[in-house]
Amino acid sequence: MPTIDEIAPDVYRISTFVPEADLQFAQFLVRDDEPLLFHTGPRMMFPLVRDAVATLVDPASLRWLGFSHFEADECGSLNEWLALAPAATPLCSVVGALTSVNDFAARPARPLADQETLATGRRRFRFFQTPHVPHCWDAGLLFEETTATLLCSDLAHQNGDVAAVTESDVLERHRETLLAFQQGPLANYLPYTTETSRVLQRLADAKPRV
Repeated sequence: MPTIDEIAPDVYRISTFVPEADLQFAQFLVRDDEPLLFHTGPRMMFPLVRDAVATLVDPASLRWLGFSHFEADECGSLNEWLALAPAATPLCSVVGALTSVNDFAARPARPLADQETLATGRRRFRFFQTPHVPHCWDAGLLFEETTATLLCSDLAHQNGDVAAVTESDVLERHRETLLAFQQGPLANYLPYTTETSRVLQRLADAKPRV
């Protein structure tokens, strides 16, 4: 069953731990005038995530369905959410909309350009285009400016059922996870390119608190 943690005011992490994979699947719900769900989860988890969202807002009231890149755990159940929430719109990068989402989704996406902002009421999101960070050409992240919360996926990924929020150094555990992944079919899933340092520095310059 998912666990729900409020990681910033009206910003919730919904996390489902799958022991067989030693992995958490997380979504982020922002409760506002126009509720936003960042990451839908894969289709097989849709009932679990839907029921978790329902403890926080009416799932049918969702306005934005955002995700960092086109992959099953980020947007696999996108069409199930679009069927449930009639006013909801996919939210992704321009590259994502052009190459995948507008063909896959039941309704066209709202593409965001780098540094474009979106207000949902009290909250204001800035889009960071982050190609191949953590992976995939279409990658991009949302930074909620009023709470300095970075909504992201797979950055500093760690195996295990880890805490929603920590002030401890996570790099050693992240390193151990990378080394473990190198031993299997998912090796090299976090590429390091000529742009990686620049992208990470831009995110750091935003000074996220969460």
